Amino acid sequence: MRLLCLSNGHGEDIIALRILQALQQHPGCPKIEVLPIVGEGHVYQNAGFPLIGSVKAMPSGGFIYMDGRQLARDLQGGLIKLTLEQIKAVRSWAKEHKSSLILAVGDIVPMLFAWTSGAPFAFVGTAKSEYYLRDETGWLPRSSWWDDRIERSTGCIYQPWERWLMSRPQCKAVFPRDRITARTLQRFNIPAFDLGNPMMDGLETNDSLIPHPSSLIPPPLTLTLVPGSRPPEVFANWELILQALNGVVGERPVVCLAAIAPQLDLDELHQKLLQYRWQQTDTNTYTIGLGDKKSTLVLMPGRFAECIGRADVAIALAGTATEQFVGLGKPAIAIAGAGPQFTPAFAEAQTRLLGASVTLVEQPNQVGEALRSLLNNPDRLSAIAENGRRRMGEPGAANRIAQCLIQQMQKL
Repeated sequence: MRLLCLSNGHGEDIIALRILQALQQHPGCPKIEVLPIVGEGHVYQNAGFPLIGSVKAMPSGGFIYMDGRQLARDLQGGLIKLTLEQIKAVRSWAKEHKSSLILAVGDIVPMLFAWTSGAPFAFVGTAKSEYYLRDETGWLPRSSWWDDRIERSTGCIYQPWERWLMSRPQCKAVFPRDRITARTLQRFNIPAFDLGNPMMDGLETNDSLIPHPSSLIPPPLTLTLVPGSRPPEVFANWELILQALNGVVGERPVVCLAAIAPQLDLDELHQKLLQYRWQQTDTNTYTIGLGDKKSTLVLMPGRFAECIGRADVAIALAGTATEQFVGLGKPAIAIAGAGPQFTPAFAEAQTRLLGASVTLVEQPNQVGEALRSLLNNPDRLSAIAENGRRRMGEPGAANRIAQCLIQQMQKL
């Protein structure tokens, strides 16, 4: 028995990897192979999973849906040729390995690849949620009659052609990202399982590794700073965050834990800190202010779980990272950036997805007031805690999905 995993993006690769590693813990684990449709799949290769076809990093980095110009660059970079090669590889794999399963992780693209192969498949839907349209109390307001018109008219965030693929006999299981989406798909006779969101797995922390000024009573406010991961956008986002901190530090001691992607150039982050009057006291540690109001900022590359585990609030300009933080029951403040990923439109959609857990401001100088409003409203913080955990689910989803996949494969 074999399983082929298809995914289309770095975040999707990470989610898929958690499921594949959970599969490896089961005695009935199939032989696993992978094909990342977007990027080169380094997370798979580092984990030892073999690729079955061609991979290539495209200029857009996978964000062609957000900007038509990115699609044009990808087409010039050989997107069509790569796509045809990948479809051929998936079909060849399916032809060679009868009664095996394809796991499609992401959106309609890997699901289409799986369907065209003729092989049975399962789908992990990472991109869509009913929360974009409604919450448990009803439909959300929309900015114009044009927005979400098909989804609202058909009663589902997934388009009719996506639901058609999910309802094919080939599709053995669908794993939506939250309960409200699973229940909606079940009404369309789709084999949707409510098993949780693998994004919330692997976030265990080790507080002992984080500088902790515990001598201060009451303890300082701890913020996680999340500027994203893709240069050059991340550096523009970093400057917005530093501008926001101008309205936060000085009134009380604050500890800022900066969740920095490990591949980023720290020199550029360092220069921005000095420009905003932060003083370097250690390799990745900076301070600002005097006396009992002194604040500390620590750059923590590759230590995301630790950053979010200790923080009270996040200032975040990111996608998945913000969702994970909110899933811990904590509030995030977002600033609309310039993109190409974290645009005003993306930020607005994120507030619909995550509801009360995200406060969106238009300008960095509005963050201080938004933060004070949050901290002075314990009832709001309590509601945010419940909201985040409900929307993102409990840890352990990867193992639950892996167990379901084993059961489905045994039926083939």
